[in-house]
Amino acid sequence: MSLTESELHFAYKFANTSINSFPFPHLYLQDVFPDSFYSHIQKNLPAHNFLTSMPELYPDQHGYRNYKDRYVMDFNKDESINKIEKKKQDFWRAIRKTFIKGEVANLLRSKFQYYLNMRFKLISDVKFDVEMLLINDKKNYSLGPHTDHPRKVISLLLYLPKDLSQKEDGTSIYIAKDPDFISSQKEYGHFNKDLFHKVITMPFIPNSAFCFIKTNNSFHGVEKLEVEDTDRWLLLFDIFLDKDTFLREEQAKAKIT
Repeated sequence: MSLTESELHFAYKFANTSINSFPFPHLYLQDVFPDSFYSHIQKNLPAHNFLTSMPELYPDQHGYRNYKDRYVMDFNKDESINKIEKKKQDFWRAIRKTFIKGEVANLLRSKFQYYLNMRFKLISDVKFDVEMLLINDKKNYSLGPHTDHPRKVISLLLYLPKDLSQKEDGTSIYIAKDPDFISSQKEYGHFNKDLFHKVITMPFIPNSAFCFIKTNNSFHGVEKLEVEDTDRWLLLFDIFLDKDTFLREEQAKAKIT
């Protein structure tokens, strides 16, 4: 099956999946790609040693120092793709073209347009950047409840396990125990799970996906991975505000506070 047919399959599944509103707008879907294409993804997953830990790949970003158990291939860095096995590079470059240069970002924004309109009432001429990572999480990786960086707009996590054995390792959604927690927290951060109720964990099963829009209560995270030989594969596609738009948004919000 061609990549174009797989794109249409994904677009159909995504566009026709309902958005869940509680506790923040999100959706979860299965059979994201045709089975034959998903098998092709599995065959082209690189060997773990060709990926780079986040602290090593982004030495200047101090926030990644605690992500030593998360290994990535950054689609925005040619040297990152060039590091994997040569016979697999063309496949992932085609994926990059589809997601970063194709219509995926438009599809995601269209799906959450109602919520984007609510967010961007104070500014116009909104412009976006995109980020895409192939990720392999290893034992001991975890991620405390957080809402994502203020520049974040939408996140799409495509789950890529080989079987059902990692079903419990998906992204968890949380709500704060203290009803005043959000208003009292002025800075973005990762928080202790004891401050939250876990609402649900998305099933980390083959060919599934979790997608959400960043809000002030979009608390999500990953429970600690305990299995010795964990390989938690996923494809992360993020939409951000570009830096100029984010600055204008922050300035507009400051004027009304």
